[in-house]
Amino acid sequence: MLELFPAGFEEVEREGGVELAAYTDAQGEERLWHVFGGAQATDVADGWEDRWRAFHKPWEQPDPGLLAVVVDPGRAFGTGAHPTTRLCLELLQHIEPQPLLDVGCGSGVLAIAGALLGFAPVTGVDTEQAAVDATRANAAANGVEVRVDLVTPDAQLPPAALTVANISLDATRTLPARVDTDRLVTSGYLAGVDVALDGYDHVERLVLEGWAADLHRRA
Repeated sequence: MLELFPAGFEEVEREGGVELAAYTDAQGEERLWHVFGGAQATDVADGWEDRWRAFHKPWEQPDPGLLAVVVDPGRAFGTGAHPTTRLCLELLQHIEPQPLLDVGCGSGVLAIAGALLGFAPVTGVDTEQAAVDATRANAAANGVEVRVDLVTPDAQLPPAALTVANISLDATRTLPARVDTDRLVTSGYLAGVDVALDGYDHVERLVLEGWAADLHRRA
């Protein structure tokens, strides 16, 4: 399911097992059939985009001395709570501030945190208009300047000294050909995956709850 739907899927406890549900289209349903030999499809009820608000609990006030990032994900991916986001934030805190590019910015958590940590200029890119809108709104709410652009999945990306990408494994592996950057922070994949990027040396790996994030430096 992680390979088929890297953006996420739902696990529901059922009597005698666990039901796995993906919010997808006809092509995604066909992929499920090919992999699992069967699937049951139902129409998604109206209002699904905002249903997460019924169970999502906001972060509490941070301890004194810590930076706070205020985020309303809207209809974009990312509240900041996922282990991959936390791992990327951990790596960013140990890198000297410099021009930063956030690939697949989602709700803007990493781009905004980078700006608060002193990275500048900060640019975010995403393939979804909802993510672009959410990042712009959240940057304004946090009082930081982030340029946000809508891009196609195969577009050449703006150059930056440091690029952070919390995206799918397949998309991660295309980055060396798409961006001019000295260092890459990548995540969005499980700890059992070996990520080798053309033209880059692996520097460091952090692991949390079975997920991994890596720091790469241009060879």
